[in-house]
Amino acid sequence: MRAIVLLVTGAALSFGQGGAYSPYWQPPVVKGDALKRLPDGHPDVTGYWAPRFNAAIFEVQNHPVAKTGIAAGKGAIVDPADGMIPYQPEAKAKALDLGTNHMFEEPEAHCYESGVPHSAYQQFAFQITQSPGYFVISFEYAHSYRIIPIDNRKHIAGGVQLFMGDSVGHWEGDTLVIDTTHQNGKTWFDMAGNFTTPNMHVVERITPVDTNNINYEATVEDATIYTRPWKVAGNWGRNLLPNYEQMEFACLEGNQDLQHYIEQTGGGQKKVR
Repeated sequence: MRAIVLLVTGAALSFGQGGAYSPYWQPPVVKGDALKRLPDGHPDVTGYWAPRFNAAIFEVQNHPVAKTGIAAGKGAIVDPADGMIPYQPEAKAKALDLGTNHMFEEPEAHCYESGVPHSAYQQFAFQITQSPGYFVISFEYAHSYRIIPIDNRKHIAGGVQLFMGDSVGHWEGDTLVIDTTHQNGKTWFDMAGNFTTPNMHVVERITPVDTNNINYEATVEDATIYTRPWKVAGNWGRNLLPNYEQMEFACLEGNQDLQHYIEQTGGGQKKVR
């Protein structure tokens, strides 16, 4: 089991200590002002954000019973209504086996990027920047990023597979719609064995509500392992902490030496830089 410390300027959170996962930081809900606009008229959502997706970071499905390293909690699946992935029987058996017997294969424990839509609700915050023709998300975790053209261009040629896939976007009113293909099937949706394949197709809808809040949903399709498409939803909150900055990220594969990865301060634990 890995040991990772999360810091969001004063909010310290530890994973792996004593074999249990503690809750991760989510930004408080603060109502914002009316949306700001870019010169092209689209919403201006530049800045630092962090996710609010219940306990989906641990398991994207509802998980009312605690598992090793994963406390009981609610996931982020809103369709189907039971909050569960609509697996085909063989795929369901594989996911159960991975979560029960192969947690050492968990991708983020090996410092892999999270993929889509997992990156929308992973630990740590992220920064959004916008420029003419592009929507860019820079994640603190693993220094991963998504450079998304918003001109509705065609996807890259077949045969190329990427951890974060190939994403193409376009605006529908104030909603940014992002179509992602060409993922490599080496990521999981969570820490519980819910795996992916290279056949996965994801459509995200990112809708700013006000200056501090963004609604997010993603529809996942993969006829090779699911009986039907399914959807996750949550929201992103602006990080309003003063002097916030994204930290240099150090991923230590298989690290369990938590006491040397953090230092104690008056306000809690923090990363050693």
